[in-house]
Amino acid sequence: MKRIIKFLQRTYRHVLRSIAFYPVLISVLCVILAILALTVENWEVVRSIKDKVPYLFIQDYETARSILSVFIGGIISLTVFSFSMVMVVLSQASSNFSPRLLPGLVSNSRHQFILGMYVGTLLYCIIIITSLGARGIDADTMGLSTMFAAILSLTCIGLFVYFIHSISGAIQIQNIIDKIFKRCNAYADNVLMNADTKKIALQYVDTSGWKVLNSNKTGYFRGFDSKLLQKSIEKQENQIEVLPYLNKHLWEGMPILKVKDTVSDEEIENLMFCLDISSDRHEDDKGVGGMIKLMEIAVKAMSPGINDPGTAIDAIAKLGRLLRKYLQFPHITSQPVENGKCVLIYHSITAAELMRTLVQPIRLYAKQDNTVMHELIGALHFVTNGANISDENRKVVYMELENLKEDIKSNIGNETDKNQLLALYENGINQF
Repeated sequence: MKRIIKFLQRTYRHVLRSIAFYPVLISVLCVILAILALTVENWEVVRSIKDKVPYLFIQDYETARSILSVFIGGIISLTVFSFSMVMVVLSQASSNFSPRLLPGLVSNSRHQFILGMYVGTLLYCIIIITSLGARGIDADTMGLSTMFAAILSLTCIGLFVYFIHSISGAIQIQNIIDKIFKRCNAYADNVLMNADTKKIALQYVDTSGWKVLNSNKTGYFRGFDSKLLQKSIEKQENQIEVLPYLNKHLWEGMPILKVKDTVSDEEIENLMFCLDISSDRHEDDKGVGGMIKLMEIAVKAMSPGINDPGTAIDAIAKLGRLLRKYLQFPHITSQPVENGKCVLIYHSITAAELMRTLVQPIRLYAKQDNTVMHELIGALHFVTNGANISDENRKVVYMELENLKEDIKSNIGNETDKNQLLALYENGINQF
């Protein structure tokens, strides 16, 4: 049963990110609507409505066929044009910003809904005009179905106007950066404001002598689902340490779990089953996933082919605010399993790993651009000013600032620009 639950969870995540999810769902609903409309055409209540407001219903065969033919041709044109725009947007985002942004653009539910309405309306009109041809030229009971086709077609025209507005905004890098920042910021706020008193922040855990379990696959760590644990493990007064932080890359054979007390082979298999390891680095924006996207946008903007320091500065400004919050996370947390005695120990990403993953690539790619370096210095000083950041994490940020200082001395040729950056560095140290 738990294997089925895990399979459904993975399938659910993949389906939601698919561009075909809403189009398929809406198309099925429109086919059902067509069948229902054809079924109720001859009901007495429908006939009475037609008699009262005859100007809303088309009873002439040729008129109905002509209108449906126009609807079908028009919707096909809208669908082709809209799909073409999506492909252009994806191509532009991949070449100018980062290929990692494509899943987020594809999984936009509003665009999926619009494309689904196009396809669903097209199928509805095809079914109605097919039924009209099957009934023959004497058919006079297609008014309700044709009216629904007209309503759906007018809706598609309105959605097309909205689609043009939405897709033009979705491709703007400012909106992309803001969207990623909001998701990461909401996740950080949720972690920091979590009122669950069962979680205990720890500084150190002595795990010498614990049994080590190694990863059986290579990929990115997405979490440990305690709901999939066997009852026998939940009821044990045992402790399980989850070694990797969220989104950490794992190699097959690397240590991934530590267990304090002895567990059976069946229980070890269940513990490995609870692990979620994905081959996609950017499957979601939890943990550092979203911040890595911001880093890649900044690095891509500084490439010679793009050369857009403004975008890099904007991404660094958002990264600084996120880093200040993520460095407030406790390094180790302990939490008992729900309705059980077993205790789970989790790790957060370290400050040194954050600097290596997020700041160092930007520093190396932008070390000759004084405007980007100016923003990076300000962002790191802003991070060190965080009220709840530990002295250990603050020291790591200062070390990265020292590395930034050395790069400025080595790579900024203009003495005036170099002195301004070094002055900003010193003033920031003195201020904070």
